[in-house]
Amino acid sequence: MARIELKNIVKKYGDGFPAVNDVSLDIADGEFVILVGPSGCGKSTLLRMIVGLEDITEGDLLIDGKRVNDLAPRDRDLAMVFQNYALYPHLTVGENIAFPLRLGHSKVDEKEIKARVQRAADMLELNEHLSRKPANLSGGQRQRVAMGRAIVRDAKAFLFDEPLSNLDAKLRGQMRTEIARMQRSLATTTVYVTHDQTEAMTLGDRVAVLRKGSLQQVASPRELYEQPVNLFVAGFIGSPPMNFLPARVAGDRLQLPFCEVPAPPVVRDGGHDGKLLIVGIRPEHFDDAEVTDQPEGAATFEADVDVTEWLGNELYAYLPFEAEEETKAQLAELDRELDGESMRSQLVVTLDAMSGVRDGDRARLWFDPRRMHVFDPSSGANLTRDEEKAARIGEQSEKLRRRSLERAQQQQDERSPAPSGA
Repeated sequence: MARIELKNIVKKYGDGFPAVNDVSLDIADGEFVILVGPSGCGKSTLLRMIVGLEDITEGDLLIDGKRVNDLAPRDRDLAMVFQNYALYPHLTVGENIAFPLRLGHSKVDEKEIKARVQRAADMLELNEHLSRKPANLSGGQRQRVAMGRAIVRDAKAFLFDEPLSNLDAKLRGQMRTEIARMQRSLATTTVYVTHDQTEAMTLGDRVAVLRKGSLQQVASPRELYEQPVNLFVAGFIGSPPMNFLPARVAGDRLQLPFCEVPAPPVVRDGGHDGKLLIVGIRPEHFDDAEVTDQPEGAATFEADVDVTEWLGNELYAYLPFEAEEETKAQLAELDRELDGESMRSQLVVTLDAMSGVRDGDRARLWFDPRRMHVFDPSSGANLTRDEEKAARIGEQSEKLRRRSLERAQQQQDERSPAPSGA
């Protein structure tokens, strides 16, 4: 395992544009950290700087406390798994897995090579494929071979660059499980790049969200979801994404497109009267008033439904509304940054599958105003973020990570053969 520290890392190309801009990140021994963000945010560039495939313009990269900025990739003892597998077509699966151990600088003897290949094959269920060529394997099997090649090196850390993007949806789900199982079993420090927030939320101990080369927030998936620091993080994390609605402050009330709700204390007491703010509400925080009982304090409203999508276990309903001109341009720009199309202003709600709401209906819905987020349009800052609650979530997530790491180490010790003569 290894501790990886990024200190004020900057990457500038010939035109002076900072593809990565002043990123600092501390990755603990055995931690699984995800680098996530929309296309062009700098996540793959950052990963390539860690492994040594990109030069660092400014800042320091430390592995186990040693500065490695000028070390060649082969001297950093990191194993990288690429998006396109990077397998040798003329070698068998077994030979591909063993390849890094047979390079000129390797001092691993043949008996140890066979043992390591066998261990990786057992872990990744590749035993029956060891004599086959990559061309005869499925995409998921090829990616497992690439992971096996990383495992046998016993490297200090694993680096994954969008390894599942070439697979179909079903295979991606299966391979996510394989990667999680492998990382938990080996307890190896792992840095994983993806643009798929489902991978980020299901795999990572912590997730680092990047925007235009700058780090926005680093936190556990739960903290990102429940306590985002700004509009960008709130909009990127979650599927369907968070709804953003214009909200005019009127005394102790917030005027939304569909209803009025009590203003949170931080808004009510923050000198925002008369100002236009942005309210964020997640789709699943709405319910159909005809199906579920609303709790005390819930805000109930009626709205026309444009389109519905029934998915079996839940129902999506789309409710159009007119956005305030003051926020329309900002929300459209945010949507483009998040790789959206910004086609129309609409509220997306996730309802119980038993809901009878359909296209063209006048629906009666409710939500709990205490679960909404309020953002400053100028800075994008989350005015209602609860720092104490965020800290508690972070502490709990770290306890769970350490407990999982200790369990993995214990299981590894139990699997290791006892020393001769014991």
